[in-house]
Amino acid sequence: MTTDDIMTAAEVHEASALDWMRGLARCSSATESMPMAEQEPLPEAMTREPPETKSPARWAYERILLYLRNFESQLDGEHEVALGFAGSDAGVLRIEGLGFFDPDILTFYGEDETGARTQLIQHVGQLNVMLRAVRKESPPSEPPRRIGFRLEEAQTSPISPSTA
Repeated sequence: MTTDDIMTAAEVHEASALDWMRGLARCSSATESMPMAEQEPLPEAMTREPPETKSPARWAYERILLYLRNFESQLDGEHEVALGFAGSDAGVLRIEGLGFFDPDILTFYGEDETGARTQLIQHVGQLNVMLRAVRKESPPSEPPRRIGFRLEEAQTSPISPSTA
């Protein structure tokens, strides 16, 4: 379709909905009751802009937030989320932050299993993220960190160059 084509309201709505399509298949009855990120409604902050206006980095950042939030919602009070390095024996990164740099870079901030500051800079074209549940290191009286929910809250008021 060219920019000169005239679309009905229904066609515009359908085209917009197709941009947000998601799929899910399950092959185990053990996961039937588990909520999956693909089934959850998209947060309002994610739907403000049409997908075609977002960079690949922003798109990946927003969707990873959904997966983080969903993964964390299934953890008990003794575990937190960490990122496993797919295809590597580099260990895991306990996620403390996530950022993106348009048009195509994602960055994960945190600590490795020894407590060393760790940062993963990843091109969206090579993105492989494995979320892992790791025992929290904070005292039992402290609640586990839930980074996915905090990052989503931060996304509702994006950083602009004037506030960075």
